[in-house]
Amino acid sequence: MISISHKAKQYLTFFIKVLIVCLAFYVIYDKLIHNEQMSWSQFQHILQHKFTLGWIMFMLFLSFLNRFLEILKWQNLVSIIEPISLKTASKQVLAALTAGLFTPNGIGEYAGKALYFSKTETKKIIFLNLICNGIQLLLTVFFGLIGLLYLGYFYWVGLLVGLVILLILFFTLTKNIKIKGYSFAALTTKIKDIPKKIHQKNIYLAIGRYLTISHQYYFLLILFGVELPYLTVITTIIAVYFIASSLPSFQFLDFAVKGGVALWFFDKIDVDEIVILFITTFMWFFNVVLPVIIGSYFVFTFKKKQKI
Repeated sequence: MISISHKAKQYLTFFIKVLIVCLAFYVIYDKLIHNEQMSWSQFQHILQHKFTLGWIMFMLFLSFLNRFLEILKWQNLVSIIEPISLKTASKQVLAALTAGLFTPNGIGEYAGKALYFSKTETKKIIFLNLICNGIQLLLTVFFGLIGLLYLGYFYWVGLLVGLVILLILFFTLTKNIKIKGYSFAALTTKIKDIPKKIHQKNIYLAIGRYLTISHQYYFLLILFGVELPYLTVITTIIAVYFIASSLPSFQFLDFAVKGGVALWFFDKIDVDEIVILFITTFMWFFNVVLPVIIGSYFVFTFKKKQKI
């Protein structure tokens, strides 16, 4: 077995940190500069005339609240393994977000959080992160179906509900079948082993986060002069999030995927496509770019947890 010296490990760790941060910033630069659908002259005009200091502070507050609720969710769930401070939870969430930026469906986020714990806890951390993201996905599906129903997409809802029923039946019938030592029944048992108070708090925080992000989108539409009934706009937003979350994507392509879906849905209610492109870009900047910039610092300052 080839052994690597401590000095070589340090250089390798530093190289990986630099690579992660450089890739993250390259992705951000590439998406913001080479977006051919967006006119930068129009972008600057909107920044100068639409975004007052008050609006910018309000948007930043909603972005902070969105990520803060996610941090609280993680702090709550990981307390099953060991209590961690808000500062530590913030480091883990933001660094993991940066690491997951250019991985399929943010898979790198799971590994990013696991690195902060001993190897013996890796499976537990991945499981808890699955619960953390899973509740958010379930809420997206639940509200998304309501949104599609309100907008009159009954055929789509029927197909999706049918698919959900088939999946439930499939997992019920195969719950005891093991794949590499794991089964759906075992997963269900693990979920039940988590205290109810932890689950309840996780659900409340997830609902708060969902309402925050969807209404940030809504307030941006108001800022851009969209004058449509509240229910029409908010149900369109939640339908967009539902469909976009169902599509496989990389984190750095998230705004492109959401933008494409949003253009299709908002075209049905006569919202200018340039407005949707700008709002999608702003949402990506406020909720991904800014946290990734902060997370990059935590990636650089990361130190592997020492064995006791």
